[in-house]
Amino acid sequence: MPSAMEGSEGGEGEIMHYEETEDDSVSPTDLSELLKEGTKESHDRAENTQFVKDFLKGRIKKELFKLATTALYFTYSALEEEMDRNKDNPVFAPLYFPLELHRREALIKDLKYFYGEDWEEKIQCSEATQHYVDRIRHVGQHEPELLVAHAYTRYMGDLSGGQVLKKVAQRALKLPSTEEGIQFYVFENISNAQQFKQLYRARMNALDLDKNTKERIVEEANRAFRFNMQVFDELDKTGKSLTEEAQDGGFPVHDGKGDLRKCPYYADKLGGYGQRELPRVWQNPCSTDGAFCVLAGKTGPGCPCHAAVALAKQPLVQLILAACVAVAAGAAAWYIM
Repeated sequence: MPSAMEGSEGGEGEIMHYEETEDDSVSPTDLSELLKEGTKESHDRAENTQFVKDFLKGRIKKELFKLATTALYFTYSALEEEMDRNKDNPVFAPLYFPLELHRREALIKDLKYFYGEDWEEKIQCSEATQHYVDRIRHVGQHEPELLVAHAYTRYMGDLSGGQVLKKVAQRALKLPSTEEGIQFYVFENISNAQQFKQLYRARMNALDLDKNTKERIVEEANRAFRFNMQVFDELDKTGKSLTEEAQDGGFPVHDGKGDLRKCPYYADKLGGYGQRELPRVWQNPCSTDGAFCVLAGKTGPGCPCHAAVALAKQPLVQLILAACVAVAAGAAAWYIM
């Protein structure tokens, strides 16, 4: 199993060094295995929420991403305060890695980037996030052994699917290559995420916990997933009320405004290819006057989007795109927030 080197325990001011070794001692009764098996169904449900699926396709509006970042800030502030409170408690202490894992300061950087220096005055905790925060506070103060479930659910996801989401968000929102706005996903003090996750699981398995406590931790992990899904659903509902934005993750969709006759896609759907003015209209951008294109119907050779749409319709290209989406979804697994 992974072992800590140079005597570091992951405390403040130190950087954890670790090496990967073969782990032949993992058994079905180890907490890491119980969590893996016991949360599979929750994983599947979470990754199939509409918010997660849209995010993985690059369909994420900047305003919605800002709200998701805000939810993360309140969640991690509560979690890390409770972890600090229990850093010497033997039921949690071996999993205390503030230098490597804590996300609150990174989230503050992201919020400053999106909202400015007065970011604290511009954000508020949503209802679904507050329910999540309340549960974390209760656990930290009354059942600290269950903090293991919340830490596992959050940080292992951040180091796994979170890294896929980092790239999706950076591309879809046209964020700087210097990683402003996505510092949450950047773990500067972890040199190898896979090895660190193995170390973390080994520490979990070494906790002195009886069978009943392990079962309660698995139950709490599933509860954490439910809280996350409630936040996702809340964000999805909020997203539907936001102004439509063109995203890099896909072609723009008509927003119901503008003159449909100025877009050849919509003209075709309305039987307009026989209209005399269409060849002249094709010389204009498809987004003229707010009328955006959709991937439907025929396209005319003079339409600016024609070449891109024709390429996208090729069977081989569709197969490749489908495979990419499948790989991304699998890598992101249950994680997004």
